[in-house]
Amino acid sequence: MLQKKLLLIVNPCSGRAKMHTELLKVVEIFSAADYSITVYPTKSKGDATDYIINLVDNSYDLIVVCGGDGTLNEVITGIMKKRIKMPLGYIPSGTLNEWSSGLKISRNIEQAAMDITFNHKIPLDIGKFGDKFFSYTASFGAFTSASYSAPQKVKNVLGQAAYFFEGIKSLSNIKSTHLKLTHDNGIIEGDFLFGAISNSLSVGGVVKYNKATVELNDSLFEGLLIRKPSNILKLQPLIDGILKHSFDREGMEFFKSSKVIIESEESIPWTLDGEFAQTDGKFTIENIHNAITFIVPPTIDKK
Repeated sequence: MLQKKLLLIVNPCSGRAKMHTELLKVVEIFSAADYSITVYPTKSKGDATDYIINLVDNSYDLIVVCGGDGTLNEVITGIMKKRIKMPLGYIPSGTLNEWSSGLKISRNIEQAAMDITFNHKIPLDIGKFGDKFFSYTASFGAFTSASYSAPQKVKNVLGQAAYFFEGIKSLSNIKSTHLKLTHDNGIIEGDFLFGAISNSLSVGGVVKYNKATVELNDSLFEGLLIRKPSNILKLQPLIDGILKHSFDREGMEFFKSSKVIIESEESIPWTLDGEFAQTDGKFTIENIHNAITFIVPPTIDKK
């Protein structure tokens, strides 16, 4: 019987470097499921994208990522640029692992690997940000820089709390961003402390949506903008709204859209799946419907 071929891309530094002790167990699980496995440990930032783009052998039956949100983003970016149609599995071993929580992927590495062997597939939307891609969020402003400014050693020790502490630190130095945003149903313009175009239940470990609000394959983003308050006293109700997941407060703009056009005269630092990105002028964020075939736990309903 011909074995199935699996490409296992591993970030050995993600999270608390869990894969140093867990890798053999993961390989054994896939081997028992009759996969022939090629393991590729990433060497540096961006390496996973380059590896996928330069992949000569396109005959793999499955690609599996072991790492954090950034590693997953790199692999998805490579898949989208290479236009590969292979199914993708994810074993979260990073600090935050936001996207995986919405897909009910286990934080237990062995269980996540075992769930992949059931080969339960669903199509998922992917965001296109200029010439880049993201799996779950493109955001700017307060809290968003925490994902790339928190040192890896701090993330390893504090876990998700590292993002929160870095976000709180940013509140004392918030700079608003003026932009014009055009979405499917209208135009929003003003000065904003925070903005997120996402396809996730959670953004930055702080902004969280309820499950009834978000579908990961409905061709629509969830958009949230928080305006700069006219005085410091109006900032607290906005923070309270974020922490209580209530986005109908004065100064908040929530919408759904398949495409967003951003226009700004200033350079805006963004975060794409926890990684830094910079924009200038006018650019488009587009939802690519059902772009990736993703392997999810068998408990997730197919739609």
